[in-house]
Amino acid sequence: MPRWLKRSLQIFSGLIVLVILAFAGIGLYVNANKKELLVSITKELNQNLNGTMTVEMMEPTFLKGFPGVSVSLKNVEMRDSSWKIHHHSLLTARDFDISVNTLALLKGTIEIRKITITDAEVYLFTDSNGYSNTSIFKKNPDKSKKSKEESASPAEIRRFDLNNVRFILDNRKGNKLFLFAVQDLSGKIDYPSDGWHANIKLKTLVRSLAFNTKRGSFIKDKLLEGNMDAAYNGSTGIIELKPNVLNIGDDPFMLSAKFNLSKDPVEFSINVGAKKIMWRSAAALLAPNITSRLNMFDLDRPIAVHAIISGNMGAGGDPSILVKAAVRSSKLTNPGGTIDNCSFDGVFTNNFINGKGLTDANSAIKLYRFTGSYAGMPFSIDTAFIHNLDKPIATGTFRSKFQVSSLNRVLGDDLITFSKGTADLKLHYTADMVDLKLSKPVVTGVVSVKNADLRYVPRNINFKNTSISLNFTGNDLFINDIRLQSGKSVVLMEGSIKNFLNLYYSAPEKAVLKWQIHSPHLHLGEFIGFLGLRKSAPASPAKSKSNNFAKQLGIMLEKGRVEMNVNVDQLHYKKFTGTNVTAAIFLSDAGIDLRNVSLKNGGGSVKLDGNISQIGTSNRFAINTTIANVDMRNFFYSFDNFGSKTLTYKNLRGSFFSKVKVEGRITDAGAVVPASMNGSIIFDLKKGALVDFDAIKNVGKFAFPFRDLDNITFSNLNGKFDIRGDKMIINPMFINSSVLNMNVAGVYAINKGTNILLDVPLRNPKKDEDLTSKTEIKERRMKGIVLHILATDGDDGKIKFKLIRKKDKENKDKEIKDDKDSQE
Repeated sequence: MPRWLKRSLQIFSGLIVLVILAFAGIGLYVNANKKELLVSITKELNQNLNGTMTVEMMEPTFLKGFPGVSVSLKNVEMRDSSWKIHHHSLLTARDFDISVNTLALLKGTIEIRKITITDAEVYLFTDSNGYSNTSIFKKNPDKSKKSKEESASPAEIRRFDLNNVRFILDNRKGNKLFLFAVQDLSGKIDYPSDGWHANIKLKTLVRSLAFNTKRGSFIKDKLLEGNMDAAYNGSTGIIELKPNVLNIGDDPFMLSAKFNLSKDPVEFSINVGAKKIMWRSAAALLAPNITSRLNMFDLDRPIAVHAIISGNMGAGGDPSILVKAAVRSSKLTNPGGTIDNCSFDGVFTNNFINGKGLTDANSAIKLYRFTGSYAGMPFSIDTAFIHNLDKPIATGTFRSKFQVSSLNRVLGDDLITFSKGTADLKLHYTADMVDLKLSKPVVTGVVSVKNADLRYVPRNINFKNTSISLNFTGNDLFINDIRLQSGKSVVLMEGSIKNFLNLYYSAPEKAVLKWQIHSPHLHLGEFIGFLGLRKSAPASPAKSKSNNFAKQLGIMLEKGRVEMNVNVDQLHYKKFTGTNVTAAIFLSDAGIDLRNVSLKNGGGSVKLDGNISQIGTSNRFAINTTIANVDMRNFFYSFDNFGSKTLTYKNLRGSFFSKVKVEGRITDAGAVVPASMNGSIIFDLKKGALVDFDAIKNVGKFAFPFRDLDNITFSNLNGKFDIRGDKMIINPMFINSSVLNMNVAGVYAINKGTNILLDVPLRNPKKDEDLTSKTEIKERRMKGIVLHILATDGDDGKIKFKLIRKKDKENKDKEIKDDKDSQE
């Protein structure tokens, strides 16, 4: 071995022995003087305390602090001067290990290099008056007054290590409670010219982070783990946590904070953000009053979120909270349904208007560039705004363009179903929010539907190529540019509902829908479904039932009143055709009122008033009609001979004038219920003719073989019929025709009960053609032989005629009169 190496090893070995001997000496010194050292250390630690720090015992622990000297303080407790009042010790620790500088110790001074605290509790208490047990630490000591025996400078802690330590900040004045179960808190502290700088490693369970104990805790029962970079500036009094990644539960967050100790109370600002976190995970980190509301929603993809929480430790209410979030292409589940492909940027603040307080009433949510798809309908909202979370009010502008068949999923299957067409919406809304759902929105804007095919389920009516424009203005609704096509019918409409929104939500049955309607061709048979009661669609397991929106709309359409001013170029119903139709029609839950109905038919005019009451499977109707100068043949044809099988439109000619007042029942299919009609018909037939009427020809061919019975003309025929069920009472009529004159009275029955008496003079009316005196014509009318003919029901269902004697005729007159009286 070289000599120089041998010498070097001898010197190094000697140094090791010297160090060991030195430490052994120090150990003996500490062990021999531990009581004095405990007093010295306690005195050092109590230098700047307004209270007491007690240590039960001290043991040297050399290996822990090598190459320094370490002592372990057992059962350490720090109490402020008011401990007997509040009973909250600032510090209680089972093990409090202190490592001191060896050379300084030999010089008689204490320099603390490291503190290790195990199984301890740090309790920062502030009572309701603002007194804190942290007042144990003296403020701004006057160094000039220190005695020579005191240390020249306060102890500087270079390292620290906390294990199983409970940290509690209990601020009764500010309603704040922070409780951390610290598993590991360690770090290194440097002291620049002004303040300190610490690198910290943290692992702690957050039992409570309540900035307002009335609201509950943030990040409750979450594990907080990571590294922090903290610094204190002595000149400004600010502790700053530099931005660093910290795990909260299973999610990484970027966290930074500032605490201004120069302010009284202490001001703080905490910044926390995550690039990717699930909605429910983020909601679980917030206070219960916020979490409960956010849990009504969910997103299936992570969101980006950033929050700033600021305030002061003395404030009794909530801190200022500002949260920003970004959502992209997620499925949003909410109380109103599911929104697919949802994206938006959101902002929450509880300080919407400065100076109004940090309260729910002054809180607001703003959603920017909100897009998504609801039930297959894509939509966008430029800015949605919700303010006053005590009584939330939401505003925004809603835009959407979609296939109207998508509405079937929203409306259900028992109101309206669409098969094709497009809808274009632009609506601005303001609405209260109940349980985070829009309630009674006030809407302005336009909804446009084009080329739609639909079925109105309650009335089983189909419409083709339908267009409509809904213009919401204030509380009113204006309905423009409507085009409905059902079969051969085309209807053009303009309408309005005053006070629409208020009535829609509170009393839809009180809504009044006013229409201006025009149709070039209207076939009533295609709308016959409105005669019946509202029908519900059968239950379908594949489709959901109508929602509240559809139910309210259905009530308004069925129970509300409708006022229609109608103008129809051509009106068709079965064989009837009317032109230039005008009418005022009023629909209500009770039925249909027809007023001032006017139309042209058969070269004349018809005016009508009436109503239809919807009751059960049949509907009661009443009409009051005036007919002027209508072609008799066309009139009977149009109304299918009014049910007569004997006298038909083929047998009639002339211009018809009449006043009809009848009531009865009509089925949902538009057919008159047999034997249901009652009323009266007053008529006047001018220049009339009875053509090929077999009932007259069969009698006349024997009594009047040489007269023209094929074409019996009447210069003027008038009378009155009283309708009683299936019977028509013929009031005494005096018929003057080209073939014969007759007096007719009795009862004509649709089924059984025909009993008509005819007095027929055999005198030929042509003999009196040259007479001009009405009195003389009347006197001659019944002269000569008069046949008394009784018309009754035959066994074959046809009317049979027979001659009766004059005496029998008089009895029949009385019988017919009694029958009429009984019918009335």
